[in-house]
Amino acid sequence: MVGHDELARLVDDARGGDQDAWEHLYRRVYPRLRAYLARRVGTGEAEDAVSETMARAVAGIDRFTLGTAGFDGWVFGIARRVAADHHRRAGRSGQHHAPAPLAPAEAQPGDDLVEAEDRLLVHRAFERLAPAEQELLELRVIAGLSADEVAAVLGKRPGAIRTAQSRALAHLRAIMEQGDA
Repeated sequence: MVGHDELARLVDDARGGDQDAWEHLYRRVYPRLRAYLARRVGTGEAEDAVSETMARAVAGIDRFTLGTAGFDGWVFGIARRVAADHHRRAGRSGQHHAPAPLAPAEAQPGDDLVEAEDRLLVHRAFERLAPAEQELLELRVIAGLSADEVAAVLGKRPGAIRTAQSRALAHLRAIMEQGDA
């Protein structure tokens, strides 16, 4: 994991046009960014959304300051706007996407059938959460952002994020306990 000082150096180097610094920052955030955007815009559009997000990050790096949200929080804030733009365009054209599953619903080689069944139940329960609860958990769990980073992305206080996360997880648990997920 990159420390604060190392991250600040990488951002400064990227701001100065250092392609190696940009590559390091990109590789560091890519898997989580792609997973988040696949959930937001669909698997087929995720790569384009990642590219658009990073293009906007490159264009806006001069305005970025390394605060409590960090680089990742800033990039995921951009990704959130890219996803919103995608949905506006899709709404105008009448196209909609199916979100990428949280985890494979079918057993993979070596997976135990019970684990695959549990993943399917969690996926179905997750889909029953409110969109705001889904996005919060996607940012915290899939993207791996801290409460401070998610707070910056969503424009809320970190304490409100922790409370909302607790409620979303309790809601997810209640749906699963109902057994009709």
